[in-house]
Amino acid sequence: MRRAAEYLGLEVHGDAAQNLYMTYPGRDRNLAGILIGSHLDSVEQGGNYDGAAGVLAGLAVLAGFRRLDLMPPCDITVMAIRCEESAWFDTTYVGSYAAFGKLPLDELDVQHSKSGRTLAEQMEEAGCNLDAVRAGEAYLEPPRIRNFIEVHIEQAPHLVEENLPLGIVTGIRGIYRFRDACCWGVYGHSGALSRAQRKDAVAATVTLLHRMNEEWLRRESLGQDLVVTAGELYTNPEYHGPSSVAGETRFVLDIRSTSEIVLREMGVFARQATEEIARDAGVRFDLGRASYSQAAVMDPLVRDRLMEAGRQTGVPAIEMSSGAGHDAVVFANAGIPTGMIFIRNHHGSHNPDEAMDMEDFRAACRLLSAYLVMSFS
Repeated sequence: MRRAAEYLGLEVHGDAAQNLYMTYPGRDRNLAGILIGSHLDSVEQGGNYDGAAGVLAGLAVLAGFRRLDLMPPCDITVMAIRCEESAWFDTTYVGSYAAFGKLPLDELDVQHSKSGRTLAEQMEEAGCNLDAVRAGEAYLEPPRIRNFIEVHIEQAPHLVEENLPLGIVTGIRGIYRFRDACCWGVYGHSGALSRAQRKDAVAATVTLLHRMNEEWLRRESLGQDLVVTAGELYTNPEYHGPSSVAGETRFVLDIRSTSEIVLREMGVFARQATEEIARDAGVRFDLGRASYSQAAVMDPLVRDRLMEAGRQTGVPAIEMSSGAGHDAVVFANAGIPTGMIFIRNHHGSHNPDEAMDMEDFRAACRLLSAYLVMSFS
């Protein structure tokens, strides 16, 4: 990305967390600038487009402006963000928070899910300035940012089902996640133990997930936004067997909503449910450390202008919410007017079969270009 930006004649800078900034200078460099950004990290077995498409869209637009010799009134910067995904560390938006000097210090001690090395160790190896990160030194200042726009593939099939290339995001769900939850029962013989004699970790865990699902359905019937997922669920392969009552499970509870109140209430509900089930089933639950990321609402004026840009360029788009988290959350909650453009993507995300059509990508670039030109007036 750095080489591509230098080829385009852009100014290139980095911050303490190794985020990359590629700037097309405007006429008045004292004005607050426009920031376009997304992340470059991926998940294991991820595809080609999650995150990276947004960074490339920003560079493509600046390349077009450069070719037309169009000088904007203010700086336009494309930001390539580090460590947005939560796959490796039980935290999200590391690069974005660090850019604002807001990365919580305890996050630096979170361990990599595979290597066991801390986030601080990994960041230091990547060339980050940990002293500046720990001191909360900010590279980005909200008053200096006029807008933040993130382009990203959609990670669900809604645009595919609607047969539309683009979506304009209205809001992004927050996340309340128990990453290292477990249930402890007692191993026993599947044929010898009666129901009353068992302390079955699997049965207790399934009961918890059933309770969570029932509460999800109840809140959904009330019109509340909510999704609940157990993305991991397994027993101990060293001890489990076809004729054994399992004495241990490990699982993840992932709770998402656009409502901060719903998120908090579901976290309390999960803990209360584990206490009741543990008492009835004779097991012990430990939900472990809860990680939390805020929900965010996209700026109404930015949304309106993005929709108008779509109409001007003949690119059909619909407004829609985002179930997945994005760096745009950090910018919106920092008080920066923020918007997101979703690009239609087949086969979902976080898998090697991501399939963004290049015509849809070009449509997103046209819409983004038109939005920027509108912003100049």
